[in-house]
This record gives sequence, C-alpha cells and structure tokens, in this order.
Amino acid sequence: MPALDLAVIGSGPGGYRAAVLAALRGLKVAIIEKNTWGGTCLNRGCVPKKAWYHSACVIADATTYPERGIGGTLSADFPQAWRHQRRIVDTVRDSYADYLGRLGIARLHGHARFDGPRSLRVDDVPVGAGHIIIAAGSQPWLPPPLQRIPGRILTTDDLFDRPPPPGRRVAVLGSGAVGTEMAFILHRLGLDVTWLTGREPLSSSAFSAPARAALREALAGAGIAPRLQGRISAVEVTDDGVTLILGDGDRLRVDWVLAGTGRRPCTEGLALAHAGITTGAQGHIVVDGYNRAAPGIHAIGDVANPGMSANHALADAAVAVSDILDPGSRPRRDEQVPQVLYSALELARVGLNEDEAETRGLEPAAGFTSFDFNPAALAAGEHGGFLRLVADLDSGRALGAEIAGRGAGELIGLLGMEFGTPQALSRLASAAYNHPARAEEILNAVETLAARWGMTKHVFPARAAAGAGE
Repeated sequence: MPALDLAVIGSGPGGYRAAVLAALRGLKVAIIEKNTWGGTCLNRGCVPKKAWYHSACVIADATTYPERGIGGTLSADFPQAWRHQRRIVDTVRDSYADYLGRLGIARLHGHARFDGPRSLRVDDVPVGAGHIIIAAGSQPWLPPPLQRIPGRILTTDDLFDRPPPPGRRVAVLGSGAVGTEMAFILHRLGLDVTWLTGREPLSSSAFSAPARAALREALAGAGIAPRLQGRISAVEVTDDGVTLILGDGDRLRVDWVLAGTGRRPCTEGLALAHAGITTGAQGHIVVDGYNRAAPGIHAIGDVANPGMSANHALADAAVAVSDILDPGSRPRRDEQVPQVLYSALELARVGLNEDEAETRGLEPAAGFTSFDFNPAALAAGEHGGFLRLVADLDSGRALGAEIAGRGAGELIGLLGMEFGTPQALSRLASAAYNHPARAEEILNAVETLAARWGMTKHVFPARAAAGAGE
C-alpha cells in the first residue's frame, strides 16, 4: 500500500468521522477494523437502541390512545423487535461502507498494533502513515462475581449481536445510562424486568436533581422502580435460568441477566508502549487538550475520553483532524458535547450545571420553563418536561442547558451550537421559532433570564441600549 497521510484504528463513530473528515480535506486515509465495521455504536449501541426506544415510546403512548379517540390495543413482540433493529443496522452499515468507498478511504480488516512511533502492523502487514488516530473504542466490563455466559448473563453487546434468549424474566443491572435506558426499553417491549442498582440511578451523572426526580416520576408512572442496594454477592447459573444472591441474602430468580455495569477502553494488544503511549488509572490513553497521545498520534472516543459516548467520539474526531491539518487550531471542549439519555423521560444536557459553574468562580443563574403548558407537548400527551438555561450573571455568557421531555436530544443540538459564543443569549432571543413547537421554550427560558435575573443588557442589548439613551 502506498504511504498514507492518516491511518485510523477503529471504525466506530469516532474513527469513521475522523476518516471522513480527513478524506474530505484531501488526505490519503485508511481505516482499520478487527471486528464488525461500524463499531459498537452502529452494531450494538446507539443505532439499534434508538430503534427499540422508538418502539418502546409508541407502546408507552398507547396508554393514552383511548382519550385521543384511538381504539385497539398494542402488544410487544421482542424477538421481532430484535429482527427489526438488525435490518436497520444492516441498512446503515451498507450506507457507511458505500460512503467510505466513494471517498477513496481504504478499508483494512485485521488486528492493528504499533511497531514503532508512526508504524503499524495489521496482522502481519506493515502499514506506515504520517499520522495515526486510535479510535479502538471500549468493551463491556462486569464486576465480580459476574461473568458473561451465553444466553444467561449478557451485556448489551451480546443482546444486540445475537437473538434474545428465551424467557421473559430479566434482571437489568446498573445505575448508569445503560441500566436506566434498558430497564425502560425492555419493560415496554414486553419483558418482566427487575432493575437492580447499587445506588440512585444517574447519581454520578451531571444531570440535575430536578431532572433525576422527573425521571424517577416518569419511570414510576411506567411501573418501573430500581431496587436500590441490589448488590450481588453470588450467582448460580443452571440450564433453565439464573439465581442472583443479593447482599441482604435475598435470592432473585430470572431467566437471564442484562449487565449494564460499565465499559473499559480497548487498548490490549495495541502495543502502545512501542509508540511511547501511556494509559491512566482507568485504562484510558493519556492525551492532551488536542487529543494528542504522542507525536503524530491522536487518541479519540472511548479509548481516551472518560465521557465514553458516541457524541464525545464524534467531537474528538473533529479535534484530532483539525489538529493534524492546523496544529493547535481546535482544543477539546468536553463540556460542549451533548449528553442524552433515552428512558421513560428523555433527558439531554450540554455545558455546565450550577455546581460546576460555581467551582469555576462563576455566578450562575437559571432560566426555567415547563413543557406542561406547551401546545406541542400537550398535543402529544406529554407532561413533566422542562427546559433550563444556565448563564453567568456577570458576563451574560450561556453556560449550560438541560432539557427533559420528548425530543430533548434534538433540541439540545440547537443550544449546543450557540454555546461558547458571547452572543449566545441574544442570538437565541432574536431567533424565529416555529409555532407550536417545543423549541419555543428556548425563547421563554432566555426571556426568563432577562426578566428574573436582570440580564436584559445581555439578552436584548439593543433594547437595553435604547433604554439607557432615553
């Protein structure tokens, strides 16, 4: 193979995005994958989960159909839901491969490892490149005494890769995003779910206490409640099921277990030391503010970013490619990357929350608006949602946003585009919004900041200037 400008290890969202961005800018690129093209997000993460989530929401909405004048009943068929997500994954993967080909990006299938600072071997074939991006992703982690057992103790990788095992009684483990999402999704898709968590769901996240409370209420309304302190001391697996022995001595009998207990970076076998690359305490590759792991080498996504989401991987890819083309031009800003949770209540956030702002010496103020009286949300039968904007009282700079409710993951992108600019609040206030739409609450939240916190000069600078001249 002729010399490459860039070799990318890993074809998940970060690796794919990096390869595409580099090729569009004229670099000669190859992308290397040892497993399934598209990585975790496409094959056993974001994409198939979103298909299931949409179905789960349709079934959840059906409880209000009679009052809307819609008759009939819906029932869930989990094996068919599994086949449906596989068709979506296959469609997206075909499009993915076609686009790489049209951009002239070489695809190498095999195991990559470093031979030296800027040289690789893919299986036994040497590959040299002016720059290398490591986007090797992550893999599920199970705490003892759990271990993966086909058909009995599964991770999300296992559940999306192979048809679901028989049986409706499922234990979902984990208080993080995966556990919180899958407990709702599997319940709505017809399974009998027991949700075991060691602590309050999302308690280690940056979502606010009001957002977590609203989610708990929505989950309770759907008939889902976590069993707190559900720590597992022992596991018994038989031919017909799994018994979990909990820390309090209670025994829980289920057909199978889904463990959403975290992930760890995939660095084993890369021979990172040959390139002078180091890893931290949690196994992530150590990088600087531009995702540089060593001269000529960047690391992005789950393998280097503790955020461990597709959104972080995509943002990291843009940082790394920008740094290759124009060193130092685009620093990594994790706080500007949206975080989205798909559960009984969709949650999304970007930027800083009040506590984070205060630790940076800022003076945060919040503009709050509820979706309870929003015409678009009411028409869809939704309640309990809200939008919060956090801004700095002194400078007027938009610091963060949080949204709870259907479509939160779409709306947060509108806010994320403005964050980081001094004019964010005034631009949001002067934008034209569709009516009726949930997006109108952005304007209401900004106007609340102006009225309640005396921020008119930042939100409506022209109006403030006119008033000062009178």
